[in-house]
Amino acid sequence: MRYQISGHQIDIGESLTNHVKTELGEAIAKYAERPTDAQVIFSKRGHEYICEATVHLSTGLNASASGRAPEIYAAFDDTCEKMEKQLRRYKRRLKDHYRDRKEPVEVFGASSYILAASDDGVDEQEPETLQPMIIAEMETSIPSLSVGEAVMQMELAGAPVLIFHPEGKTSLNVVYRRDDGNIGWIDPSDKA
Repeated sequence: MRYQISGHQIDIGESLTNHVKTELGEAIAKYAERPTDAQVIFSKRGHEYICEATVHLSTGLNASASGRAPEIYAAFDDTCEKMEKQLRRYKRRLKDHYRDRKEPVEVFGASSYILAASDDGVDEQEPETLQPMIIAEMETSIPSLSVGEAVMQMELAGAPVLIFHPEGKTSLNVVYRRDDGNIGWIDPSDKA
């Protein structure tokens, strides 16, 4: 497995790098078959260290976790524990997903934008335009998955929403976590 371990405006020593490779490797080996690479990023906000990890699995799915703690090792250990818990929860489904799928998940390119938040109530003047201000533009990927795989990917990534391309269809679908804790699914091609 390839590791990319970096620090955002902090220096990552060799000892921490070795700790990450050992602990994360052991946690992933228990529950996931043939992970391809892992990206771990450390940063510091105030008095807390933040660790964010993403593991790319050979099936095309990604698992993500993050943790916070006053010490950098504790932040990583929290992240590793969350990652292991996610993979343990989805171990059977991950194996079934790989067994049923002959090829890795196909992904399609798309543009992703970050828009500026509106200042409701702060500025009394009417805006000059109704177009939102774009803060950032980047490339993203949209996977080709079944609905069950999309829900699993959303859960593994810890995301509140996932846009995906259903296998065998030309439309885009959305799965999302509802306020009541259930999962919602939007399928624009399925007319009632």
